[in-house]
Amino acid sequence: KKDKKDKDVKVIKRAKWGLSESTKKELGAAYEKAESLFFLLYNSIPGRLVRVVLAVYMCYAVRPYAVEFNEYCRRLAQGMSNPSIVYKAQLNNGQTIIMNDYLDAYFWLRDKTPKDARVMAWWDYGYQITGISDRTTIADGNTWNHEHIATLGKMFASPEAESHDLVRHVADYVLVWTGGGGDDLAKSPHMARIGNSVYPGLCPGDPTCRMFGFMDRQGTPTPMMERSMLYKLIMHNRRPGVTANETMWREVYSSKYQKVRIFKVLKVSKKSRNWLADPANRICDAPGSWYCVGQYPEALQPLISSRVSFKQLEDFNRGGGDSKYQEQYMKRMAGESVSNEDRGAMMEFYKAYAPQSKEGAAWENTELTTHLWNTIKANDLDGMKALLKTAPTAVHTRSQDGRGPLWWAYEFGRPEMRKLLISAGVDKDAKDSRGIKAGDLEAGGEKKKKKKKSKKKKDEM
Repeated sequence: KKDKKDKDVKVIKRAKWGLSESTKKELGAAYEKAESLFFLLYNSIPGRLVRVVLAVYMCYAVRPYAVEFNEYCRRLAQGMSNPSIVYKAQLNNGQTIIMNDYLDAYFWLRDKTPKDARVMAWWDYGYQITGISDRTTIADGNTWNHEHIATLGKMFASPEAESHDLVRHVADYVLVWTGGGGDDLAKSPHMARIGNSVYPGLCPGDPTCRMFGFMDRQGTPTPMMERSMLYKLIMHNRRPGVTANETMWREVYSSKYQKVRIFKVLKVSKKSRNWLADPANRICDAPGSWYCVGQYPEALQPLISSRVSFKQLEDFNRGGGDSKYQEQYMKRMAGESVSNEDRGAMMEFYKAYAPQSKEGAAWENTELTTHLWNTIKANDLDGMKALLKTAPTAVHTRSQDGRGPLWWAYEFGRPEMRKLLISAGVDKDAKDSRGIKAGDLEAGGEKKKKKKKSKKKKDEM
């Protein structure tokens, strides 16, 4: 027993501390032989030929990526070497031009406006207006004052008359970027969301302001967008039926390639202008200092007093900020369901996409088709009832492939949803792009089940 115990102890120690000396020597000798054999083959003529072939193959395989990377670097260097407001461009006819619309617009402000003119534009262009035009701008890239940027966003996104009643107290001109690409319409969702973060009434019950945008690829604006000052100024006389109110604005400049438009603000408040120009009304950190946080004129105090103090997301994570707003915002951005409180506002948004009638329903993918598909997939009967109550004609909505809510109700196997849609007046005889009725989907499914059952019976027999 003692010998066996000693033997077991040795085995345990060997397992704990490693291999035996003899085994180590054997492995070392094997490794040396393998190493010498490897270098013998590596330095032999066949080995060298294999290495050359592999090197050539790798160079050949990598060459397309190297060429692509080189071309990317060239384009990037060319793009970064051009000034951001002057660059080369091509017209539809292939002609190469120098696009200097932005620079020309800033020069126009410098040469054609009074020295004390105040220019309102989205904050992106603030430094350019100050540096090139030498004019006072309402906001610039120093965006530390979120509430002020939100006030600017509210002015752009609000209905035209409401916006003018605010703008006339702080600005003499309004400059907008137009012409597509990164113009102000492309930035409009940010304007509305930032404005809504401080002025929640801008997009009631909708933290992401989805109601401020466009309904299709043809640029059909939502009702909120269509009423806004931003849309009126950008599309003034460029889209049929869209004009800026001539008693509020007068267009004084349009760039050569329609990238910039400048409007003079009419009925500017002299009282507010004089008040702002008075040095006594400036709040600075020291007499004569350049750092002055500024004040709003008395006429804007009702607006300013209504805003909600906003803290950035970092403060929200530490327990500060408007938690309710932030929670709604994050849920909406993540595509999660919304509360009953803001569902009504969303239904009004989707109503804008609903067809006027069954006959007038266009076949296209929109925000409404996506919402209907998700609602039916989730079998959200309450959500569907709320939508149909606000927009009864939504049952006639058709996606690009000609299908609509009734097709999806059959596809997902939602009998209660089908009953709801049929009672709401959906067309049961409508066909999609392939000539298939919604009811055919169920019939096809039943035929397949019957075939399987009959085949199973035959196998059993």
